[in-house]
Amino acid sequence: MSTRMTVRTMAMWLGIAAAATSARAEHRDFTLAVTMTNDPSANQIKVYDANSGALLQTLSTHGKGGVAGNARGVKQLDGELVAVVNNGSSNVALFKRDGNRLKFDMLVTTTSAPVSIDFGNDHMYVAGATTVDSFLLHRNRVDWMDGTTGLELVGGGAPPVGSTAQVGVISDRSLLVTLKTDPTPGTVDVVSLRNGAIRPLVPVAVSAPAGTLTPFGFSVYPDGTAIISLAHSSQEGLFRDGAFKSVIAAGQAAPCWTTKAGKYVFAANTGSGTISRVIGTGNHLFVDNPVAASVPTGGPSDIDAAARVLGVIDHGAGQSHLSLFSYNPFGELTVLVPAINVGVATANGIAIMPPSDRDDR
Repeated sequence: MSTRMTVRTMAMWLGIAAAATSARAEHRDFTLAVTMTNDPSANQIKVYDANSGALLQTLSTHGKGGVAGNARGVKQLDGELVAVVNNGSSNVALFKRDGNRLKFDMLVTTTSAPVSIDFGNDHMYVAGATTVDSFLLHRNRVDWMDGTTGLELVGGGAPPVGSTAQVGVISDRSLLVTLKTDPTPGTVDVVSLRNGAIRPLVPVAVSAPAGTLTPFGFSVYPDGTAIISLAHSSQEGLFRDGAFKSVIAAGQAAPCWTTKAGKYVFAANTGSGTISRVIGTGNHLFVDNPVAASVPTGGPSDIDAAARVLGVIDHGAGQSHLSLFSYNPFGELTVLVPAINVGVATANGIAIMPPSDRDDR
C-alpha cells in the first residue's frame, strides 16, 4: 500500500472515530432531578436536567398524591428506575429511564397508603400509613409483594395516620421505619428481613431518647450506622445495633430530611432555611458545618444527592422550589442554577438520578 493511501486510510478512520465521539458527546445522558407535584387529585412528576435546571418532562403518575410530613416519597435506583408514592390511591408509580427521558412502567398496590420508599437487598420497600411492604426486584423490574408487617408504636398499637416518616435499609437483615408522634418522643421500628423479604413479625419498637422529639429523616452508612434527625427538638441522633448511641444539638432549627454523600450527611433544616453538614462514626456524630448552604426561597424539605449534585425541595410564599447544588469531595456546596419555581405549592420528594452505567438498558 502506498504511503499516500495509508495516510488517506488513517485520516478516514480518524474521521469516523471523531464523529462517533462527537455523537456520543451530543447524546450523553444527563443527571436528572425528579420531583412530584403531590396533587391530591391528579399527581404528576416533573423531570429536570440537574445541571442546567431545564424542565424536560411532566408526566402523570396515574394516581392521587396528598402525602405530607414524609421523606423519600420519590426514590431512584441506579439511574434506571424511579418510584413515586400515590398516597391517595394506595399505590406506587414506577418509571423507567429511556435516555434523558422517563417512561411510565406500572403501578404497584400497597397494603396501606404509601409514604416512603427505599431500595436494597434486591427489593423495593414501601412504608405506608400503618404497614411496610417488600417487593421482589429483578434488575430494574419490580415483581410481586413477598412480605408485609404492621408498624408498631412504643407501648403498642398501630401508628396514627400521618406519623410515618421514612423507611430505609439498615442491613441485609433489617429495615428502619421512623414514626413521629408528639408529645411522646416517637418510635424507630426495626423490621426483620429474611432473604430481603419482610418477615411477618411485629417490629422491634425503639423509643426516641428521653428529652428528644420526632425521629424523622435518616441516612445510613455502609456499616449500618444511621444518623436520624430528631426534628422537633432540633437534634441529631446516632442509631446503631437497635439503639440510639449518641444525641447532639443540631445547631439549627427543625432538622427534618437528610441525604448522604460519601462520608457526609446533609440535613435540611426547615426552621432555619439552611442545609447542615454532619459526620457520623460508629459511636459519635459531629456537626461539621451548621450552615453548608442557605435556602432563601422557603423552608427546605426533602433532599437527595448523587453524582456530585444535591437537590432540595422547599416551600414558601405559596410555591414550591427546587434548589440544585454541586458538591465536592470536601462536602462544600456551590449553587448550580437559581432556585426553580416548580409551579405548584405542594411539591414533595426529590430524587437525583445519575446516568445509568449499564450498557444494556
